[in-house]
Amino acid sequence: MTTPTGVAPEVVFRDGLAAGELRFQRCQACSAAVFPPRVLCPGCGSDALSWQRSSGRGAVYSTTAVRGRDGAHNVALIDLDEGFRMMSRVEGVAADRVLIGARVGLAVVEQDGQPVAVFREERS
Repeated sequence: MTTPTGVAPEVVFRDGLAAGELRFQRCQACSAAVFPPRVLCPGCGSDALSWQRSSGRGAVYSTTAVRGRDGAHNVALIDLDEGFRMMSRVEGVAADRVLIGARVGLAVVEQDGQPVAVFREERS
């Protein structure tokens, strides 16, 4: 994917979500997967970051149920197959039934007028 010049990394990421894609960066100097988007590699400090599309597939690394007046929802850390971790939620499963290690896939949903990356359990 061509790296847009002069565009903030957050804008490129959000534009990807609007197109139904989960975008991340890969450092050309050290090959590290970089997420969240930024201008320098956190591993080696290089500014040679290229954009890539994630498959959107990964596994739940950790999860917690958050309870409030409107019921419970989960907050989960997802290890994506490309080598980065992101915070999100797993939908379609009760908040206290999300399993660590469960395979999940990306779903982009609209929330408050903005595209948001969430995950759903993959069925085998």
